Amino acid sequence: MQARVPQFIDIPDKIFGPFTFKQFIYLAGGGGIAFVLYKAFPFVVAVIPILIVLTLSIMLTFYKINNQSFIEILQAAIKFQTQGKLYIWKKSGKKKAPVTVTAKKDESIVIPRLTSNKLDDLSWSLNILDSNREL
Repeated sequence: MQARVPQFIDIPDKIFGPFTFKQFIYLAGGGGIAFVLYKAFPFVVAVIPILIVLTLSIMLTFYKINNQSFIEILQAAIKFQTQGKLYIWKKSGKKKAPVTVTAKKDESIVIPRLTSNKLDDLSWSLNILDSNREL
């Protein structure tokens, strides 16, 4: 007997007509706040705040940026603005003078001093030694 595997578990259920529960709460909250503003203030004064609240409510309900809901983008923007920033830069130090080493055949080879990245310096010095042998 085969068990049924649930599919489409990441798609939220439509509870209130074509809206999910979260979408319904955004629309109902925005409409409720707009209604309170309409009743509390004269219409001429309340028009701008009502438009702002309704626009925000509709954007929270339907607008997506790069497949992310507007509330996630809004949370990230608020967190970015309020959180401390860490700026990192790399301090450029003085370049060290190369060291001259005498080879067996009385050839002078220039080998740099080893810095923090010893592997790159060692590789560079081996490449120089190989190129001098071919001469």
